[in-house]
Amino acid sequence: MLGIAPLARYEITTARLRLVAGDPGLAPAVCEFQRRNRAHFARWDPPTADSFYTPEAQAARVALGITAFQNDTAYRWWLIDATRCGGARLPSSDVEVIGSLHFSQVSRGAFQSAMLGYALDEAYVGQGLMSEAIAAGLEEVFSPRVNLHRVQAAYRPENLRSARVLERLGFHKEGLAPDYLFIDGAWRAHIITSLRNPAFVQPDGW
Repeated sequence: MLGIAPLARYEITTARLRLVAGDPGLAPAVCEFQRRNRAHFARWDPPTADSFYTPEAQAARVALGITAFQNDTAYRWWLIDATRCGGARLPSSDVEVIGSLHFSQVSRGAFQSAMLGYALDEAYVGQGLMSEAIAAGLEEVFSPRVNLHRVQAAYRPENLRSARVLERLGFHKEGLAPDYLFIDGAWRAHIITSLRNPAFVQPDGW
């Protein structure tokens, strides 16, 4: 864990999960998570080269994520099953990463917003874990520490799981964006949704 104190917390604990950022030692577990779910994620994510799945690439990705976290430009937490080993804390080298939660493109000034992205290991789908993680992340980025005003999320119309998750969390549909992202061999439309912070604190000088 690094010594620099960002706006958001490096670790958040929920009933079943640990959301962890700022730990370079997680890189091997992140690499295994990406490799394990490569086929599962291909339907929903932009294309990635084979080099993306190497330990070196994932170590660099984790390091860049830590820098972004500290600089208030993006917040990524890796999800760890807190119920394993009776909830005991394992060394980074022994944990299994089962998902990620990412608030990217943090924009300050008049926007005070971010884009939400998330991914969950195929073996853990359908247990409500992603909803649990996103709810915790939203509480953090909407807290006075980070104080975002709006979070946007996009999903493909056929991704009914994401639609249900976002609806349960209070996201509102804003419209359909044609040819939004190149995924799985074609340009795919996405439904744009957003959630606003009801406790947003207006910055001094506004």
